[in-house]
Amino acid sequence: MDDELSKILAMPLTNRNALKLERLAGRRLKRGDAAFVADLGIGLARHHRSAAEFDGLFDRLVRRLAVTRGAGNVGQLLRLLAAGGPDDPEYDRYVASVLAACRRPEDLTVVFDDGPGGGAASEELRACLLHELVLRGVPVADTPGIAAWATSPHWRDHPLGGLPLAPMAAEREPDLPYYGIDGGSYGLPYGDPEDRHPAPRQAGGVPAAVETTTAAIAEALAAPVANWVDEGEPSEARVEARTFAFAEPLEPGAVPHALVALGPDCLADLGELPRPGEETAFGVVAVEPAEVWRVLFAAASTGGPYESGCYGAYGRLHAWRALAALAGARADASPGEVEEHVRGCAWYRFGADTAWFHRVVWDLGVLAVGPDRRRLALLAATATD
Repeated sequence: MDDELSKILAMPLTNRNALKLERLAGRRLKRGDAAFVADLGIGLARHHRSAAEFDGLFDRLVRRLAVTRGAGNVGQLLRLLAAGGPDDPEYDRYVASVLAACRRPEDLTVVFDDGPGGGAASEELRACLLHELVLRGVPVADTPGIAAWATSPHWRDHPLGGLPLAPMAAEREPDLPYYGIDGGSYGLPYGDPEDRHPAPRQAGGVPAAVETTTAAIAEALAAPVANWVDEGEPSEARVEARTFAFAEPLEPGAVPHALVALGPDCLADLGELPRPGEETAFGVVAVEPAEVWRVLFAAASTGGPYESGCYGAYGRLHAWRALAALAGARADASPGEVEEHVRGCAWYRFGADTAWFHRVVWDLGVLAVGPDRRRLALLAATATD
């Protein structure tokens, strides 16, 4: 440890000193001294982890190493995480998201390297980074330095191990975050379905239906929005996840009427559908499955108003799990089987100006009608700050 670093670590970690240390780390990193930044973070973790300013400063050091290009920066970041990082899988998910957003794939091969100079990355960081790269269109199974780990069977029991190593047809244009040294941003693709028109009255009724929701199906359907609900505190978030079976095939034009007739909680005070030409606060719009996946992915990866979400890799897992449940695929279905079910369904987004929905930002309503037109699955969620 050099004399400058020894003097730094002997000082109390006040807010003012934390700002000075961050500026110092930035200057040293510009000079190519990533090892000093890692040594600083490791020393702070050993001597000042209990200080109130530690977590914020440590995160800013991690972010600087992650977003700043330079030979050896990622390797030093791995050394910092191994020696001083929190023992928290969620932190690995966050770091994987930042690295994938800010670095070229060739810069990240060290994360998957078990040889000299590598081997410092956790399996969780590797698994998350792999799928963050998949979301960004990187052919991980064919990328030197990544492919060997990606295709190895040893990690297939990992929760992310069953996801395919290439995006599926529905996984198009995900809303992915941007990161800089001072923060980040991401999109929220919720809002109302576009082109909401009053639904004309249907001649006659809709087929009789029975609810078929099970606890397992409801859990899978709601996976992307599970983090919207804070189980430890009273929450303003609401989730409705249900499936129904109709006695007769449901015609496409009858979907809005059938949805209202089913009586979901989210539409409890909607009232009857209007006559043609009358205004309505309710709309059902046919969409491609990619749009549904995009909304589910955003819900899981970015979280609700008080939760940060689970980032890209687990966001992909939860979105795909929900899409499979909406499409009626078995829980143990292969990716190919899930895709086949998804292609066979008719997909919709819906919205309503009812008391159930908060009508702020986090409003979600999606439907899937099965290939035989007798099964309808819905997921509705809402949250507010």
